[in-house]
Amino acid sequence: MAEATMEIDVDAPPSRPNKGKSPSASVVNGAKSGPWVEKYRPQSLADVAAHRDIVDTIDRLTNENKLPHLLLYGPPGTGKTSTILALARKLYGGQYQNMILELNASDDRGINVVRQQIQDFAGARSLSFGVKFSVKLVLLDEADAMTKDAQFALRRVIEKHTKSTRFALICNHVNKIIPALQSRCTRFRFAPLDAAHIKERLQYVVAAEGLDVDESGFAALVRLSNGDMRKALNILQSTQMAYQRVTEEAVYLCTGNPMPKDIEQIAYWLLNEPFTASFRYISDIKMRKGLALVDIIREVTMFVFKIHMSSDIRIKLINDLADIEYRLSFGCNDKLQLGALISTFTTARCALVAAAN
Repeated sequence: MAEATMEIDVDAPPSRPNKGKSPSASVVNGAKSGPWVEKYRPQSLADVAAHRDIVDTIDRLTNENKLPHLLLYGPPGTGKTSTILALARKLYGGQYQNMILELNASDDRGINVVRQQIQDFAGARSLSFGVKFSVKLVLLDEADAMTKDAQFALRRVIEKHTKSTRFALICNHVNKIIPALQSRCTRFRFAPLDAAHIKERLQYVVAAEGLDVDESGFAALVRLSNGDMRKALNILQSTQMAYQRVTEEAVYLCTGNPMPKDIEQIAYWLLNEPFTASFRYISDIKMRKGLALVDIIREVTMFVFKIHMSSDIRIKLINDLADIEYRLSFGCNDKLQLGALISTFTTARCALVAAAN
């Protein structure tokens, strides 16, 4: 089979809604208490919730026996691993376990793994009884965690075993993959899922599990997922374990994220109350509701875009908020950073008053 040498860099546009799926089509047999991320993982390419253009392209290359080495990249929870696993099931059917080598970040990723485990698998003769696609598949999930030496060694393995093996690399950050590997693969970018696809899949899971979820609950799940289907399913499963009815309040309480009404109240204090009062009010709501300051800052930053102010003041305010979040990531004192947050808004408030006058 000729090797595909042309590089394709595809950015997935918003995809068509997935239609006609029934719960029995994609639910893995297993205990109801098992992780829903695995229980409802797509079992075929037709079940993949989004990125239909990418999925259809891979499906067509497979049907034409022209499957190249693949590099799928993008944020977590966007369907990269599910797409490759569904492709492997289509190619190998019952021989799936014999024809695929799957390694992820929990495995050793040093150069020895490439020289031994991957090279041994790629070099071994495939026992592909009844399999139409006799070429083996090596799946390297989170390939951006591989060392540079391992990636250079993998480059030579890919060249040597192209006739008998296809390699599928999956990563979040494509810039951490060396150019020599990128040039040997057909690249596909998986963008974050849009709200329509996430809500559609959540509704499917809710119907299959018989859950009670209201519209505000769906909106909260979609908002907190940020385009990550895995995160949305994990939040839904966690919330239904703690509450009989999944509502907006239940979702926010279960995840520990500040509710929109709390952010509005905090923003009001920051923009209107004196320093001492703001510090006391925000400290109190943090204590009562168990909120993390870093979550408050992230939500307040989004709220800043809704406030009418000049561009110069907004830029300075967001830049200062970014500095506070950066310091919090290094474990700086919460009280000091809360003071910095209030001081930042006090400065912005003074600038707004001066601009108005």
